Amino acid sequence: MCGVFTRRDPKQIDAEGLEVHHIDDIENYTDKIDVLVLCSGSATDLPLQGPEMAKMFNVVDSFDTHAKIPEYYEKMNNASNEGRKVSVISTGWDPGMFSINRLYGEAILPKGKVYTFLGPGVSQGHSQAIKEVKGVLNAIQYTIPVEEAMAVVLAGQTPDYTTREKHTRHCYIVAAEDADKTAIEQEIRNMPNYFLDYDTTVNFISIEEFNKNHRKMPHGGFVITSGNTTKENKQVMEFSLKLENNPEFTASIMLAYARAAYRLYKKGEIGAKTVFDIPPAMISTKTAEELRREIL
Repeated sequence: MCGVFTRRDPKQIDAEGLEVHHIDDIENYTDKIDVLVLCSGSATDLPLQGPEMAKMFNVVDSFDTHAKIPEYYEKMNNASNEGRKVSVISTGWDPGMFSINRLYGEAILPKGKVYTFLGPGVSQGHSQAIKEVKGVLNAIQYTIPVEEAMAVVLAGQTPDYTTREKHTRHCYIVAAEDADKTAIEQEIRNMPNYFLDYDTTVNFISIEEFNKNHRKMPHGGFVITSGNTTKENKQVMEFSLKLENNPEFTASIMLAYARAAYRLYKKGEIGAKTVFDIPPAMISTKTAEELRREIL
């Protein structure tokens, strides 16, 4: 089956012809779902939902709280082993595609440095985190790279940047009429793993302005590895994304890794995996012979 499971009233969800069911009924579908794609937020949903679902289904998620990935991996690995299923975690583009390119950079230029610059664009995880703050009706967060810092790296230099020196964060908040805006701003600025280590600007706007100017979901960024192969020769590796719609691109990545999760399960594997553990051919729609002939 192809369908959607939701915490909302299924009758109110337009899924373009797909079946829609309430999440409370999901245990009735354990024998009908090859892979469950978890689209919940990383701040509060996935830490609970992920291990629960991994006991019953092969799952793919886009857990993106970098500092907590090792802890989350252990929980998902335990749950997947218990259920004898496969879970592929953190499959978005950062973590995910950017992670792979950081690994390539470190492996190929071991004496260099790897830099990740995000944006300009909307972070879904950070936006979801501020939506969960008391008094916030709607919100969006933009990550902006510091252009001067990126230019230095692209020139082949290898400075030591702090987190704050590479990015700024800009939040646009629609608050409830009776909300304590000072408290909202302080909670956002001091949110660990999200805003505490960044220069963060919090803007309170009307719902009209939000709907007019902040409905699109662009994003992108760069992974740049800068280093020397000899004393005389600088080398720069660069991978970039320019996305008009962050959720659609993230969904495309998750579906590609759902293909891999199913293939691994059919081979008899169980447990949690990351993008580092999955050969590129596993996510392709092409056969190994086609890949060698057409792409290699």
